[in-house]
Amino acid sequence: MSRITAAAPPGNGPGEHYKWIALSNTTLGVLMVMINQSIVLIALPDIFRGIDLDPLDPANTSYLLWMLMGFMVVTAVLVVTFGRLGDMFGRVRMYNMGFAAFTVCSIALSLTYFDGSAGALWLIGWRIAQGIGGALLFANSTAILTDAFPAHQRGTALGINSIAAIAGSFIGLILGGVLAPVSWKLIFLVSVPFGVFGTIWAYLKLHDTGVRRKAKMDWWGNVTFAVGLISVLVGITYGIQPYGGSTMGWANPLVLLALLGGAAVLGIFVWIELKVAEPLFRLSLFRLRAFTAGNIASLMMALGRGGLQFMLIMWLQGIWLPLHGYSFEKTPLWAGIYMIPLTIGFLLSAPLSGWLSDRLGARAFTVGGAVLTAAGFVALMALPTDFDYWVFALLLFVNGLGSGLFASPNRAEIMNALPAESRGAGAGMGATFQNSASVLSIGVFFSLMIAGLSHTLPTAMHDGLVQQGVPQDVAQGVSQLPPIAVLFAAFLGYNPFQQLLGDQLAKLPGGGADITSKEFFPHLISGPFHSGLIVAFWFAVAACVIAAVASLLTGKVGGKHDVVTPEPLGEELAAVSGQLGLAESELVVPDTAMGAPSTNAAPTADGTGGESGRT
Repeated sequence: MSRITAAAPPGNGPGEHYKWIALSNTTLGVLMVMINQSIVLIALPDIFRGIDLDPLDPANTSYLLWMLMGFMVVTAVLVVTFGRLGDMFGRVRMYNMGFAAFTVCSIALSLTYFDGSAGALWLIGWRIAQGIGGALLFANSTAILTDAFPAHQRGTALGINSIAAIAGSFIGLILGGVLAPVSWKLIFLVSVPFGVFGTIWAYLKLHDTGVRRKAKMDWWGNVTFAVGLISVLVGITYGIQPYGGSTMGWANPLVLLALLGGAAVLGIFVWIELKVAEPLFRLSLFRLRAFTAGNIASLMMALGRGGLQFMLIMWLQGIWLPLHGYSFEKTPLWAGIYMIPLTIGFLLSAPLSGWLSDRLGARAFTVGGAVLTAAGFVALMALPTDFDYWVFALLLFVNGLGSGLFASPNRAEIMNALPAESRGAGAGMGATFQNSASVLSIGVFFSLMIAGLSHTLPTAMHDGLVQQGVPQDVAQGVSQLPPIAVLFAAFLGYNPFQQLLGDQLAKLPGGGADITSKEFFPHLISGPFHSGLIVAFWFAVAACVIAAVASLLTGKVGGKHDVVTPEPLGEELAAVSGQLGLAESELVVPDTAMGAPSTNAAPTADGTGGESGRT
């Protein structure tokens, strides 16, 4: 049996102001990580130019994908394990390690002096290592705040922390657009002073004030979970790359082996978790209907939204912005600026829906939010590729509102369904589903978009180039460019014909000025792109509808509601961070009468909580 002990703070214990120190430091850490995550997204064009690597070369596709997804894959795999380590050995200790590791990796990323493939591998390796630091921070920051604040102030603390994380994802887009054209290394260096300061500050000032759970580590569970999940996510990553004569790699034997082998190892993981005394995942929690249905709804919403940002950025960078006079080099910055309504909608609705759902119930908000998000996708399908921006901005705002209405009440339903002593395990499981869904969503959206483009893009490119005087054989060769390369050209703010036609441009009338203009490439791909976009948006609509149906199933069962113990707004707001890839660790709920942490018994076979006990 595991043993729970209170972590003794040093000296006479933290003072009255300690909670604000904890809030300031953890908010700085989460803000820094979220800025760094989104800053890379918008700075990729300058990074590839800086290391002299052609992103349109099919051989370089994997570098681009791993630059985007490596951080998310590592975080998805490790966040539950690091949450457990924090429970066992001290959350502050794990958090401090994360702050230091993230800072060291930021320095290493800025010290890239390699070019080409070597430079790409250096960056990818350190981004993956940086994901380890990010997982340590995400897995323990919320638990530190929960330990530090009394129940009546926890809502304010965790709400500030969560909203800072959301703001960080938007600040990174703007900051990357400003810094990367000056020097791409600045996007990594900018976080170093804050990282050094935060690491020292955390080491000197933060203390473990909650409970520490002495338990055995489920090593076999950790290993099989990591191997299985990494294998599946790697298979998805390489499945969207060209293979042989195919536009995608789903028939690649190595991809099939990674997917099927990973699924088999995850099956072994489930068997192990049913046998060990201290499992990494408490599968018995799925007996709780609200927990299971809520996680299905959350997973489907994440699948529907996860790839949306990439699709919309490609739409803006590859088509709309050039058609409205923006140079290809400037489109990454302006795409980030024009996406702001999506963030504003989320920021306005997420805290408000959490507060209202406390009083009115969660189901109306989860179902309504999923339906509103689906309606936003349907409306986006009706837009022409060259749209009126204010209509586009309104639909982005509506989409953000729907996501925010869903997020906080959904996580509250999930967390409220759990006994107090199972909240850490349940939150970690939910965070893993969220992070895995983000990677899976990118694979699904890219696959659907490539499938849509592959039918119409080659003909459109061939005919358009021939009309501009490009020889038939040259036009035929360029038209066979893999669709994913065209997508990446749009995403990275490149005009691909300048590179693809090369010396051939000088032989064309006017030196090929029409082909390299701001309008030619957007007009050429707008029709095929819109066809692929419609397919991707229909998938998003279907995922949101499934989320709405699952949300309807989180209510009463046999006349008894699945909720065991209501939680304050703080836990609800903290759970919003899960929608951004942030994870919660164990939420310690103090006994208001005694000031000591309390726990409930694990759920019984019928899905209800047993007698409560105090440690």
